[in-house]
Amino acid sequence: VFQGRILAQRLVGQETRYEVEVKTPYRHRFPLVRREYVWVPNTCGCPSLREGSEYLLMARRHVNYEHTLNRILLQDDGYARPWTPREDRLVREAARHC
Repeated sequence: VFQGRILAQRLVGQETRYEVEVKTPYRHRFPLVRREYVWVPNTCGCPSLREGSEYLLMARRHVNYEHTLNRILLQDDGYARPWTPREDRLVREAARHC
């Protein structure tokens, strides 16, 4: 779970790749750097992430069977909401309980 600002969007094959500036990592099981690529396994624009906007993203790390592909994947059932101070407060409170 992290707060990020969408810098760019690009269609790559049957997927969408977002370049994201990681603002605040809240809870993560793998290291995040200041800029990451977040992949969405479709090209339909779901979820709708706009360049320049900030979001609260809950994604997972995807490593393929051969361990040659390691990326951040925002699945269809993932969480992507526009970032607000309220979202920030809710995530920080939940992190204390989880």
